[in-house]
Amino acid sequence: MLRYWFLALLAAQAPQQPRFPQLELPKQETPPEPPKPEEPPPKPVLVYEGKPLKLPFSCTDDDIANFGLTCTADEPCEAYLELAAVEPVANRLFLTGNLHTSSVTMWSILLSSEDSGKTWTEAHERIRSTGLEQIQFLDLEAGWIGGEQMLALPRDPFLLITKDGGKSWRKKSIHSETRVGAIEQFAFESRTNGVLLVDRTQTGDSGGRHEYYETSTGGESWALRQVSPRPIALKRPRIPNPDWRVRADGPTQSYRIERKPGERWQTVAAFLVSIGECRPTEIKLEPPPEPEEPKLEEVTLPPGKSRAPPPSLKKKSPNRLPPRSRNEHSRPD
Repeated sequence: MLRYWFLALLAAQAPQQPRFPQLELPKQETPPEPPKPEEPPPKPVLVYEGKPLKLPFSCTDDDIANFGLTCTADEPCEAYLELAAVEPVANRLFLTGNLHTSSVTMWSILLSSEDSGKTWTEAHERIRSTGLEQIQFLDLEAGWIGGEQMLALPRDPFLLITKDGGKSWRKKSIHSETRVGAIEQFAFESRTNGVLLVDRTQTGDSGGRHEYYETSTGGESWALRQVSPRPIALKRPRIPNPDWRVRADGPTQSYRIERKPGERWQTVAAFLVSIGECRPTEIKLEPPPEPEEPKLEEVTLPPGKSRAPPPSLKKKSPNRLPPRSRNEHSRPD
């Protein structure tokens, strides 16, 4: 009995072996962290110090081809700025417009200032073949800008919408499909309700050129309410701020942003009309290299031998008889 008790004690102290072998699972490696997106380069800041500001402008060979410009190195295409509207929002200012040549609209332009016109940056990237015009802020946060593509005929009207006071903008088309037309006017009476007029620039299938739309979603969607062959007038059109204006100044060849705090207009900022030119890159053709003269390899002769003289090109004279003696030329006796 004591023996069995001793064996049971040994069995209890022995390590327990698993009934089934344990499988070692492969260690899961921690996935590498995704690379952080590169921050966009800071936007250039233009400081107004009394002289008209010049917007940065560049035009590549691809731009010349895409816009169908006929520019040459001797006759480049001049590029110009056009400003359409100014909108004050407390101490902030917004300017809309476009960059164009004498024949095509190249890009839209949206400028903003946070200090009443002392410094300026571009509040939205430039949109190709597009112009921005009317702008309205309902309060310090909600705002809209009207625009369309400026091709042979204006087309694809849209709104730029902001909900954060112009820090960011989102593009929203008026129509779900591409079509000809331009925004004549729009007006919002609240953050949700607004009206909009579209000029189709030509008579549509319904026989009308002018269209009247309404929205109850803040410009996210629009419902067509009226079509007319004649211009439609809004019942409550939006009136721009009468104390601000954009004026073209001939002597300085610039646009002046002016404010009227009293009886006289005061210049807040100014921008040059001429901003640069599109000039194709010149391709310089280099003359072909002159052919090199073949070099003769020198042959080293073994010691004791000399190089044989080159063969003579002179003709060998024929064999002549030896001259006769006087006796041979003398007369016979």
